[in-house]
Amino acid sequence: MRPAPVTLSKLKLGKLKVVRRQLLQRYEHQPFVSCLAGLYGCQWRRYQRARAQPGECCCSRLECGSFGVLIVTFFLTLVFLYFWSEAQNDYDDFDWFNFGNLGFWFPWSVVLLVVAAALFAYIAILLLLAVCLLSEGQRLYLHWSHKIGILVTLTFSISATAVLSDLWSRQWRTLLLSLQVTAPYLHVGGVSLMMLLSWPVALHFFRMNKRVRQVAILGLYLSVLFALYLVPLGMYSPCIKEEGTLGPAPTLIGHRGAPMLAPENTQLSFERAVEAGGDGLETDVTISYDGVPFLMHDRTLRRTTNVREVFPNRTDMMAAMFTWAELEMLDAGSWFLHRDPFGTVSSLSPEEQSLMQNQTVPMLKEFLNLAARHQSLVIFDLHRPPRGHPYRDTWIERTLEVLQNESSINSSQVLWLPSELRVLVQELDPELQQTSGRGGSIEELQEDHIVRLNLHYSFMSQEQISEYASVNISTNLYVISQPWLYSLAWCSGVHSVTTNAMHILKNLQRPLFLMTSEEYSLMWILTDAVSAVLITLVFAFHWWRERGLPFWPGSRPVHENGPYSKFRTDHTEVLGIRWNPILSERTAPVLVSLPLDHALSLHAPPVPMHGYPVLV
Repeated sequence: MRPAPVTLSKLKLGKLKVVRRQLLQRYEHQPFVSCLAGLYGCQWRRYQRARAQPGECCCSRLECGSFGVLIVTFFLTLVFLYFWSEAQNDYDDFDWFNFGNLGFWFPWSVVLLVVAAALFAYIAILLLLAVCLLSEGQRLYLHWSHKIGILVTLTFSISATAVLSDLWSRQWRTLLLSLQVTAPYLHVGGVSLMMLLSWPVALHFFRMNKRVRQVAILGLYLSVLFALYLVPLGMYSPCIKEEGTLGPAPTLIGHRGAPMLAPENTQLSFERAVEAGGDGLETDVTISYDGVPFLMHDRTLRRTTNVREVFPNRTDMMAAMFTWAELEMLDAGSWFLHRDPFGTVSSLSPEEQSLMQNQTVPMLKEFLNLAARHQSLVIFDLHRPPRGHPYRDTWIERTLEVLQNESSINSSQVLWLPSELRVLVQELDPELQQTSGRGGSIEELQEDHIVRLNLHYSFMSQEQISEYASVNISTNLYVISQPWLYSLAWCSGVHSVTTNAMHILKNLQRPLFLMTSEEYSLMWILTDAVSAVLITLVFAFHWWRERGLPFWPGSRPVHENGPYSKFRTDHTEVLGIRWNPILSERTAPVLVSLPLDHALSLHAPPVPMHGYPVLV
């Protein structure tokens, strides 16, 4: 008796079973795994690699320790790279600090950033290779050269962080400030990373045969994940504001003019700052040996003039010990072209570069007259002359004399910063805007007639700024040159900032990272919800695959010898269609089942049997 014909629906069902088995089958991607093992452990040959069998640990104790050190190095290097990249606002100060100690100019800040980025990329690639190998069920073996590289990177990260923390501890405040604007996006990045790690974590969780290991790996993973989920509850950012509550942009005061576009503390630099749209100018004042106030930030002339060439025996002499006639002989612009401290010289035209070579040390009177012509505010630090200087005890009076009698500026345009003899200065010229370089209680500030504070940006506090503003004391922060810092100051209600990047910040139309609380809540909840669903699906998939559960009720489990048994095609499930071409077109095709001894594997191409073509 002939077997009953097989319908097309049964044929499709048979093919679905094969597809199901292909989905459940864990293939070893030979070229891919070989590449991973070769890059991670220099094991390029197949027999050098070993698969971690179900229930086994992914590596030996030594390799497990190496993997742990790799993870620690990754996070320490990431912290240092983030710390140093967010410190770009103060790279100029860092380079000039090294110039003062080493005696020559070199962009150490950029070199340090490049080295940190390269080492982080190296460690990140190693960690990615390790995670991919774990996802493929391979045992880890880290080559000795990579182990040395990890130790070098770890030593660099720890040493650099320790040295910078000791010499430049204020930068940690900058790091905390940066988190106020980047934390929402770092949260998204952290959750995304945990989603990627869910695959190898779930794989090895279900493969482990020791309950302690399972609890440890799952507990650690879920602890980090839930901590990331809850971080936004304690997150604070001034840039998360309701519509209509953002105040006006802080006014811009050029720090020594426009030092990115021209040599600092020169007439050309101040003119560039005014052209860029600055509302004020900042400088530093020193009094020459014969009583002429002039502009110079450093105590010596070595950094910003050619004093080494003109007065080779007086290179390290205090600037205040030079007469004005001697100061007029110095070139105050060529150094900018040679050292290019901000990397902007290449963007200047030949005419502009020619102008810079003709810059001289300006007098305070010239600076004040320029500000008077453009109705700009001015603020300056006043350096007291050293001992033995003729004007050491009358430096305040001499400066006031220039303000009141030798320049055309209105006293109301001057933010008077020196704290010495403040009561006397207030009596001699009450129109000066008394400005303090440090904070304090409102009562003390009002007693000294303070109307403005000039503070370092690392002391930025929205609460204190609002408190001072309530009694008409405005706040100026220095030195802010990065757009993210300016955005944070804007959102915090700062009234003005001193900047090196006047031409950049002036074009900022709205704060970066500005969002409403509703937008932030949506971003936070959506990120957590999507990640939770995807991570749950990943764990469910691995649980289903490793346990060999059926796709649908009624079908039998797939794995007979564990999740890594090789795929085998069962002859009893192979169906075929045989067609007789002799039959006329009017005759309906006959569907038959092939005998078991002539069944075809679905992986083999169809071949004719008994003179009939076979459709599979």
